[in-house]
Formats: sequence, structure tokens, C-alpha cells
Amino acid sequence: MTSRAWLCSLVVAALLFLSPGAWAQGKQDFTVENQTGYDISHVYVSPSDSENWGEDILGQDVLEDKAAVDIEFDRADTACKWDLMVTYADDDSNAFWRDIDLCTVSVITIRYNRKTDKSTASFR
Repeated sequence: MTSRAWLCSLVVAALLFLSPGAWAQGKQDFTVENQTGYDISHVYVSPSDSENWGEDILGQDVLEDKAAVDIEFDRADTACKWDLMVTYADDDSNAFWRDIDLCTVSVITIRYNRKTDKSTASFR
């Protein structure tokens, strides 16, 4: 084996063993983009067949307007249909969407229309 081939093999092996996070991500990983004009204080993601929202995935953080957050799943999660709920920081009002196929959606952009007082989401 040439020194170049040996070095390439070593680099590949290091990448496989030194980045376990990349191998542990689920197919449902997605990004939430906040285009509402308001900060979002809480984001909840729950399997569609669950009655419980679980914990706020932002923790102590706030998703500011014009910002985005990546949401990663454990590879062991197999469900594709999930619900999403956000809480606005200014008045604690909620907006939610049900039965999002996170096996096909990678970005969810949330918007708010002041004239209609409605939150909407686009999925791509």
C-alpha cells in the first residue's frame, strides 16, 4: 500500500469513528425558520399519535425573528408524522400544525399575518 493510499484510509477511518453524531441523526431532522415578526419562546415537537407535547426543545433559548433552529432526532425514532407547536414570546399565544411528514420535510418556515391574525407554515 502506498503512503498516499494508507493516509486516505486513515482519514476515512478517523471520519467514521470521530463523528458519531452524524451517524446518530434521524431522518426526521429539520429546521424551523421564524419569519413571523415576533420572537418565539417555545417550540414543541410531538409524534402525531401522542396526546402530550413533551418538553420545549428551545429550553431557555428564544427563537428570534429572522432566525432559525435545527431540530435533530435520534436515529431510533422511526415515526414520520409529527405535530409542531410554537409559543410567541410577547403574548404566550400558540400556533400549531398537525401531521407534518418529517421524513419528507426538511425546512418549516413560520409566518404571521397581522391583518388576519393567523400563523401559517410552509414546508419544503
